[in-house]
Amino acid sequence: MHADFSVELGRDDAALELPWNSTDPAVRYYDLKNHPELLQQIPEAMAYPELGAFLARINAAGFPLATAKCDAWRSREVAPEEEIFGDRKFVSYIDLVFEGEAERCSLEKHEAFAKDLCRLLGQAPEIPAAVEVVIRRCYYHGDGHLLEAADDAVAGDGDEVEKKFKAENGTEAKDAAGAGDAAGAGEAAGAGKAAAARE
Repeated sequence: MHADFSVELGRDDAALELPWNSTDPAVRYYDLKNHPELLQQIPEAMAYPELGAFLARINAAGFPLATAKCDAWRSREVAPEEEIFGDRKFVSYIDLVFEGEAERCSLEKHEAFAKDLCRLLGQAPEIPAAVEVVIRRCYYHGDGHLLEAADDAVAGDGDEVEKKFKAENGTEAKDAAGAGDAAGAGEAAGAGKAAAARE
């Protein structure tokens, strides 16, 4: 299994909000950490039992992570570097976030988690699968306020943002890098990568 991670914290990079909203009534956020019974409302979790089991485990009481979004689908769009896996693929993603605010605001924690996850997945039996873990910014809405970074924390490119996060060690930057996105089977730290969110 191929597993790798990247950090995408630039101004124009994708970001997550939690909780998030959608104009499509069929697509919505479910707080599975506090309401595990809502798992049955997620079509993908019902269609793919393995995904449902993963969501249930991550959102279990006491587990340090929670899920924010997920999706799963089959595709015949195979990139040249994926051709070694065959002419079609099953794709999934799960956006994961840390439960603790200190962890949410620490780029170092996210990087350590991503490295450990990739190392662990690299020891898995050889299967035709790939996992991409992407560390992204996440804005948390809660208790009537938005936890967000100081304006200058997002004023530069990804390298500048990363340096600022590291310099402040997450103390001033209140928008945590979301630990999520990946491909193949499992953002685990987001295990799965892709498009429309259905959780």
